[in-house]
Amino acid sequence: MLALEHLAWNLPDGEPILKDITLTVPDGKLAVVTGPNGGGKTSLAKLIAGLEKPAAGRILLDGEDITGLDITQRAKKGVAYAFQQPVRFKGLSVRDLLELAAGDSLSEQELCTILGQVGLCAQDYADRQVDASLSGGESKRIEIATVLARKGAGLLIFDEPEAGIDLWSFSGLIDVFQRMKNRKQGSALIISHQERILQIADEIIVIADGTVRSAGLREEILPTLLGNEKSGRCPLERGPLYE
Repeated sequence: MLALEHLAWNLPDGEPILKDITLTVPDGKLAVVTGPNGGGKTSLAKLIAGLEKPAAGRILLDGEDITGLDITQRAKKGVAYAFQQPVRFKGLSVRDLLELAAGDSLSEQELCTILGQVGLCAQDYADRQVDASLSGGESKRIEIATVLARKGAGLLIFDEPEAGIDLWSFSGLIDVFQRMKNRKQGSALIISHQERILQIADEIIVIADGTVRSAGLREEILPTLLGNEKSGRCPLERGPLYE
């Protein structure tokens, strides 16, 4: 279980971005964090992953305080993070990247299974370079595949996984998240505005102005967001679902 206790984070100039965030993500649950742009959602994901250090508060994973651990140490504890903007690695193949993520060599069947989950064919992509030759959508899917390749990951964090991908990829992405949810192995935290992703969540957390505005079961929170959307106050994006 992931637990955040009175978490706070400031910009280098001292401007507060996150203020006293307290929440939990139980094991086996898919939680979606949503809210207005600039509310602190991505900052929260980076704090959990270890890319940033909090100004105050604690981060607990299965009861262990991991607040002082860096991203590598947290990865060893089972935290996996997919960047909003995928990193490109000149000279590194997709196969190399997935094997690094898995911590072991992968068979052709394993590569096929992992890449197939994000709509890519291993025969076409395993030996391609992770560089500028990949489109934005391809890079995004490969980034997500690295998270799926992680063995023993207990907490998967996805920062706006729908960004920059096409309709077909988006539909496949929903299937990936649905399968993850059905397996009930570990927890997933997704930063997203997309209604379709919110619709498959177990829990929804709304972050605005650096605070938790509301949190609870999807059945409780989503109707309030849809109601606000009709009044023009909600940041939900229907996106590929309606294209």
